[in-house]
Amino acid sequence: MNHPLMDNNITKSDLDVLINFLKENPRLTSGSKVRELESSWSRWLSTDYSCMANSGSSANLMTMFALKEMTNKRKVILPPLTWVSDINSVLLAGFEPIFVDINLKTLALDTDKVLAAIDDDTAAVFLTHILGFNGLTNKLINTLKEKNIHLIEDCCESHGATHENQKIGSFGLASNFSFYYAHHMTTIEGGIVSTNDKEFYELCRMIRAHGMIRELEDKQKMNSIASKHPDIHPEFIFQTTGFNMRPTEINAVLGLEQIKRLDTNNSKRNEHYLYFLDKINSNFYKDFETKGMSNYAFVLMTNDSNKEYFSRVCKKLSESGIEYRRGTSGGGNQLRQPYLKDKITWSQKDFKNVEHVHNFGMYLGNYPDLSKNTLDYIIKCINEA
Repeated sequence: MNHPLMDNNITKSDLDVLINFLKENPRLTSGSKVRELESSWSRWLSTDYSCMANSGSSANLMTMFALKEMTNKRKVILPPLTWVSDINSVLLAGFEPIFVDINLKTLALDTDKVLAAIDDDTAAVFLTHILGFNGLTNKLINTLKEKNIHLIEDCCESHGATHENQKIGSFGLASNFSFYYAHHMTTIEGGIVSTNDKEFYELCRMIRAHGMIRELEDKQKMNSIASKHPDIHPEFIFQTTGFNMRPTEINAVLGLEQIKRLDTNNSKRNEHYLYFLDKINSNFYKDFETKGMSNYAFVLMTNDSNKEYFSRVCKKLSESGIEYRRGTSGGGNQLRQPYLKDKITWSQKDFKNVEHVHNFGMYLGNYPDLSKNTLDYIIKCINEA
């Protein structure tokens, strides 16, 4: 049997809709379909504004550069268990990353460790919702509000997860989602930033398109800026640092089809994962917080630090044709990566949980049309290792 991390996430009906759209000889660069998907996404998430980008990584970068325009503080707290672009966006925007350990139940930031790391120079907490788990706590949300520290949510692997029956991605200043091929919904490549803050949204619109003021929806603000620069044509005033992060209409057409079945597909993923957790043997960690989850992948992590047993599990999966990724999201502890080697000094004792996930954790593919026979085969192989 061959069980990849992701089966085909784009259906024939998606492609039929796209083909019909292409027959209309449309403008393919960012246009009305992108705006339509942004509006649909905001309604689905219950936020006021959304700004689509060409990738989730671009969404990260837009968010951090917009945040930089809104604060004079220098530090951003985030986990070492995350995707590389989260950390790179913090570094590229000129912030100092402050790393803290995770809670094994959610694989997200440990609330108490975050609060202990806050100081007067903390601009934001950049929390990653790992593999579909909700990483928020009321204590974290309320304390950040009291201290006027921004919450940024990375939801790239967790479309539809909830906290207190409210979708994650709608709690902080901004949230980032990825529409990469393997995620809960896909636009092939793509991402989106969502927010309830109009100023932040307008900054994202400019940053997405080279920093140009003509991207502003607030035309009064656009005209005010233009009046200060009479020597420059208003269509080519670059107000802030920007990039070309625009998506295409093709991406948006696919997204508009995918969002229609997102909630149904999420329910199927959750059913699969709860069954998986129930059936794997007691050698594996099962105490995950599954309330409010929107599972992305089968998280598999041993309870003990038994290298021989973990290697045996990996070997069994490989021999059985079951694809997996060690270390879970991003390959595990980002502090071990070469790009951070000369930038961050760290100690293993301060990141005990991240280190356990790095050395004894992995994930396997979970997708909506996964059959029970395949699921039982995966579980059988794991339990026989």
